[in-house]
Amino acid sequence: MQKGHTFDGIVNFLYFFGMSVFNDKVVLITGGARGIGKIMARLALVRGAVVIIWDIDRELMGHTVTELSGYGPVFSYRIDVSSVDDVRTAAKWVRRNVGDVDILINNAAIVAGKYFHEHDNTDIDRIMSVNAAAPMQIALEFLPGMLERNSGHICNVASSAGLVSNPGMAVYVASKWAVTGWSDSLRLELRKLKKKVRVTTVTPYYIDTGMFAGVRSLIPLLKPEKVALRIISGIEREKVFVSMPWGVRFLRFFQGLLPIWMFDWFVGNVLGIYRTMDHFTGRIKERAADEKSAKKTKTLIDGANSDG
Repeated sequence: MQKGHTFDGIVNFLYFFGMSVFNDKVVLITGGARGIGKIMARLALVRGAVVIIWDIDRELMGHTVTELSGYGPVFSYRIDVSSVDDVRTAAKWVRRNVGDVDILINNAAIVAGKYFHEHDNTDIDRIMSVNAAAPMQIALEFLPGMLERNSGHICNVASSAGLVSNPGMAVYVASKWAVTGWSDSLRLELRKLKKKVRVTTVTPYYIDTGMFAGVRSLIPLLKPEKVALRIISGIEREKVFVSMPWGVRFLRFFQGLLPIWMFDWFVGNVLGIYRTMDHFTGRIKERAADEKSAKKTKTLIDGANSDG
């Protein structure tokens, strides 16, 4: 633990001298208008990067760009990442107006805190599209350029929910398991191809940004600033996994070691993880906006018999 903190301190010291891997790099962050996305954008800017923010909330993104513009060059593009057409159009805009993306941070995500049978088809399509399919579609746009240059970094913000099951968020968990599996498989593929394109998978516990408002947990919710800094430092250190808190990295070990009933008892009863979503509310305003967007998407699907 101490060694890791020392290294982080050295990394944070070096960027003041233009030695960060972010210096002069083009960085794309999805879901960058708020929360850890916004903080990561600021941290990248002060490290000398050119930052592009993708977000669905045009008004909030405008405020964020205004706030961050004093730190360095920052661009924005309003996008629904669940739409493949939107992703392709936005990617073309980026290449034409900013340049090749060197560091991609797939951060955008949504959550529905309810039991699986309470979801409808639109809920499932929306969550899986934003959380699981979108990172793949976005990576597909920018990875070829990275392979051609033989350099680049893709960071996928998954979740500790991508490592352990949890009631009250079954579809969200499914989406994060998908991201975790895809992200690390991509890392292995690039290693087999002997390419210098790095992949980092992030598996944090609940983050205190408002997205998980109402969550009650014996384990303290993570502070957004600390999470963002750990992710940026993880990219600089080319870490394969960034897990927070440190104990998250042992989840899969104990799943394999303990009988299921004992693992469920410890995680559910002792740690109380299986009760954390019982009082979930989330960002009510944000959820209403997302439901409006989901209904619009459903209308388009019904009309065109296709799903973005």
